[in-house]
Amino acid sequence: MDKNKFRGIFCALNAIYDKDDNIDTEKMKQLVKVYKERGVKGVYACGSTGEGFLLSIDERKRVAEAVMEAAGDDFTVIVHIGCPSTKESIELAKHCESIGVDAVSAVPSVYYHLPAESVKLHWQSIIDSTSLPFIIYNIPQLTGFDLTPQLLSELAENEKVIGVKNSAEPVYLMERYRQAAGEDFIIFNGSDEQFVGGRLMGADAGIGGTYGCMPELFVALDKLVNENKIEEAKALQFKINECIFDLLSCKSLYGAAKQVMSIRFGIDCGDPRKPFLPVAKEDAMPIAEKIEKYVSEL
Repeated sequence: MDKNKFRGIFCALNAIYDKDDNIDTEKMKQLVKVYKERGVKGVYACGSTGEGFLLSIDERKRVAEAVMEAAGDDFTVIVHIGCPSTKESIELAKHCESIGVDAVSAVPSVYYHLPAESVKLHWQSIIDSTSLPFIIYNIPQLTGFDLTPQLLSELAENEKVIGVKNSAEPVYLMERYRQAAGEDFIIFNGSDEQFVGGRLMGADAGIGGTYGCMPELFVALDKLVNENKIEEAKALQFKINECIFDLLSCKSLYGAAKQVMSIRFGIDCGDPRKPFLPVAKEDAMPIAEKIEKYVSEL
């Protein structure tokens, strides 16, 4: 397997709904094409940013199908298939295999605070259900489960387990995970505001929810790190962090992000699904203008 297709910048793809709160796959396909044009390596669909846990199983399948249609053969598609039950996760994994996605990913089973043995069973059952590469998703601030290097080491013995998306805050975990899983293992930085730190501590790539607002900035940031231009990378990270702070200052991150994307890309990305709050266009306009300014300075 050529793992290079998993190294680079991956936009966590936002869900888009029509006026009746139904998934708008046509606009999601347009968004995928925007990212392709801006040098992004691929997308991560139906994750946290994609409001995956607010979508039905059928909606998640339709999103995956739409993304695959828009992606073509030169764009990497990772689909998050994590569900509260292992059974539903396996159903989504098998669907992803049938439509040819590049890899699947999953958080632990949520709501119940499960021990590591249960989480391992959940992930292992998904891994065994298809021939697809599997990427662990570690986001303890939402799931309540923090992946240990020991459990990662055990799972990484399976050749189908190719990587981990690590959204835990301490970047030192990148180094610990690298030691546990080996040099050929793909580590995705998941904390957007710490991209440079994550890469320097061992991450190969990044998957982020704010990447979708400013893909050009993250593509440029990744290039600077790859070229070892660390001072320039730090300066660009600080500009990106200004934009992230502005997004987080709105009453809804996803609402703000969708308004910024609507302004920048000319695609009406609408509002997030309830209970997430909408954000007014006028509140997002200064953020979009700041991003455009920073893009123009590249």
